[in-house]
Amino acid sequence: MDVRDFQKDFLEEVKSSAAIDGAGSNAAFVNVATNYLINAEVLSDFTPAFYVGTGKNNRKLRIDGYVLDEFDVTLNLIISDYTGDENRDTLIKSQAIALFERINYFLDEVYTGALRRTVEPSTPVFDLIQLLLVNKERIRKFRYILLTDGIMSSRISELDVHSYNNIPIEYQIWDIERIYKVCFSDLGRQDIEIDFKSLSGGKGIPCLETTTANSEYYQSYLCIVPGEMLADLYDSYGSQLLEGNVRSFLSTKVAVNKKIRETILRIPQNFFAYNNGVSATVMDLKVEKGEDGRYITYAKDFQIINGGQTTASLSNTRFKDHADLSSIYVQMKLTKVDSDPDKASELIRNISRSSNSQNKVSDADFFATHPFHIRMEQLSRRLFAPASGGAQYETKWFYERARGQYLQAQMRMTKSQKDKFAAQNPKNQVITKTDLAKYRDTWAEMPHIVSKGAQTNFMKFAALVDDQWQKSDIVFNEKYFKESVALAILFKHTEWIVSHQPWYEKGYRANIVTYSIALLHRMIRTQFKDMNLDLQSIWTRQQVPDAVTNELVRITKFVFNSITDPGRATINVTQWCKRDACWDSIKKCSIRLSQNIQRCLTSKEDNKAAEKEAKSDQKIASDMQAQAKVIELGAEYWKSVESFVKLKKVNASPDQLKALKYAVKIPVQIPSAYQSVQLMRLLEEAKANGYK
Repeated sequence: MDVRDFQKDFLEEVKSSAAIDGAGSNAAFVNVATNYLINAEVLSDFTPAFYVGTGKNNRKLRIDGYVLDEFDVTLNLIISDYTGDENRDTLIKSQAIALFERINYFLDEVYTGALRRTVEPSTPVFDLIQLLLVNKERIRKFRYILLTDGIMSSRISELDVHSYNNIPIEYQIWDIERIYKVCFSDLGRQDIEIDFKSLSGGKGIPCLETTTANSEYYQSYLCIVPGEMLADLYDSYGSQLLEGNVRSFLSTKVAVNKKIRETILRIPQNFFAYNNGVSATVMDLKVEKGEDGRYITYAKDFQIINGGQTTASLSNTRFKDHADLSSIYVQMKLTKVDSDPDKASELIRNISRSSNSQNKVSDADFFATHPFHIRMEQLSRRLFAPASGGAQYETKWFYERARGQYLQAQMRMTKSQKDKFAAQNPKNQVITKTDLAKYRDTWAEMPHIVSKGAQTNFMKFAALVDDQWQKSDIVFNEKYFKESVALAILFKHTEWIVSHQPWYEKGYRANIVTYSIALLHRMIRTQFKDMNLDLQSIWTRQQVPDAVTNELVRITKFVFNSITDPGRATINVTQWCKRDACWDSIKKCSIRLSQNIQRCLTSKEDNKAAEKEAKSDQKIASDMQAQAKVIELGAEYWKSVESFVKLKKVNASPDQLKALKYAVKIPVQIPSAYQSVQLMRLLEEAKANGYK
């Protein structure tokens, strides 16, 4: 698949999205494009807020949406350039500047004009205006993002840096080619490439290679980094500099650690001695030899996996307190990881987990190699969904455990292979990790958490699932996956319902949908004791029953009226939806569900019986997988494990030691399924004690 094929598919996806959702083509384009940027970790989330108008001196104003990154307090303001024509002209620099000016004029009208008094309250753009006003003193950077369905001119190498009221403005143009590149990058995210030579104004960063600590999967270096350089990097890249889990974890904490700030301001010369330093990973780097040692001159996909608070504190203290960082130096451990995406992801995950153990960052980081994701992926590739809508063939719901998997799977296919793949795996049946988190947390009646954004909600979901996985992973079985798909169908259907209601004013759809489905679930639980919605039936039919649709029409209208009620406790609707109080007020709903919905419910007894059967099937499948893995590793491997366990006195149960006696005799003796599970647990314990 080349960039032109991608552009064609992209535009078809926009048309399909517009037709299904009932939204305009431009809104559909912005939604599709921002979803790619969220998956690439360019954006943490997205809130649509379309506005076109005229300001003072007949200046044209335009905005399509926004997202405030709470971690580095960067406000992303988004504008679109959509035509729907794959043969459109190249976007030239003057056109891009003119579009960026419309954002700038919008911003100026908010702060110095009459826009705040003319925009209708309880509209998304009014929420944006309130956000700008409330956070006027907090915002550290504006990022203007131009989304275009064309390809920008090669003459647009860079755009001049500007500022608004001394707040820097960063310009980004995301054309089809740039989106294509990030989708097909090794890790499915935007690479951060750093030229340390230019940053240091000299040779780069002095380093010492820890030769004896290296392996075939990584090389490590010890470095000394000037505090000013670390702050400069954070100023340039913000939260994108931090590995996803660290960013999500620290976003729940105070961005500037008081003790770190105190050291920076009072005794900067002691910073190196007091601070634990920074750990970072790269996919590639260049090291040059000088007369006085080695220097790191270049790094690709630079990610801080420990020390995010140190980095943010240096930048924030310089920004807020005008601190002098010239005498501050920070120790850094830099690890170049294997270029294979899966191996790199697992290694980074383990480094991150170990480095952040004092902060209790657990396996909830949920890298692509987490066994939960692998199981969901396996189930999605194996299970066929029943044919629906008159189709004569079955399809699959494609689970993306790693970013860009769906597109990358088609990269080397012929046209006929690609057509067959797309027919069996429709684009509208792709479920990402954040999608699954949204569906499941909504059904768990946490719409206020879902409303906090994709990444925040994902971390909540990850923590819950990881905790359950440690207790018993067999609950994540075929039934769980099918019900998750049913929730995806329900979610998409509710989006369609909202978009086609006469009261819908093109705003807050995401909030209305999550609150409505959560409320539906709560009402079923409370009004029909010991009953629940038959999600298996939705999977089988691949559609939502009419009786459920009729109830959702009523519920969505109630939710819309509730969240936009003039008497709400928070004037900003988007912010109001993030609060516990919002959910508490909506839970007081007095709507009574029709008795017709009973036909769509199933008893808890039937559900428990189905769950028991699904758990039993999953246990058998898991045991068989463990046995296959044990046999695949072979006798010599298990002999080395046995030697390590004895040498290091690894804590092993009698059952595990007995199983090990069988494993070292493969294929003469084969461990049972139960023994294989014990062996895999022993292997994990051995790895935790340093076994390689």
